[in-house]
Amino acid sequence: MAKRIMVQGTGSGVGKSIIVAALCRILSQDGYEVAPFKSQNMALNSYVTRDGLEMGRAQAFQAFAARKEPRVEMNPLLLKPTGDTSAQVILRGKPIGNMSAKEYHDFKPQALSLIKDCFGQLDRENDLVVIGGAGSPAEVNLRTNDIVNMSIAKLYDNRTFREEGYG
Repeated sequence: MAKRIMVQGTGSGVGKSIIVAALCRILSQDGYEVAPFKSQNMALNSYVTRDGLEMGRAQAFQAFAARKEPRVEMNPLLLKPTGDTSAQVILRGKPIGNMSAKEYHDFKPQALSLIKDCFGQLDRENDLVVIGGAGSPAEVNLRTNDIVNMSIAKLYDNRTFREEGYG
């Protein structure tokens, strides 16, 4: 089992992805096998892996920072907005269709099983996994069936600097 660290922030666009990439590079330079992980990402554009699968561009960048080939296990769930309340859902690199916000909300518990499988694979193969959150864990409208912030932190027993006595 790898050690894990999770980066969460106060909102979207505050630098979480850059921090994850920086940690991946620093840890890789220090000789660790490290991988980035973000269970769910929302982005209009994607990165296409060598085997033709889609994943978040930020996680591909983080993989390169970790000196790893980008793989969909690093971002098992990608949402590409198609409207104000709908998105194309890409699961483990393959489009499975468009969903409304309600349909996606109902789908999340099923997606959690795949997320666990992908994380488990990275966890077994690496010394460390650097997990990126999305948006802010304080957004109350996103807490129900959360599959990217505090639910992932609790699921994998991640510790924060404050819990470890660093802040």
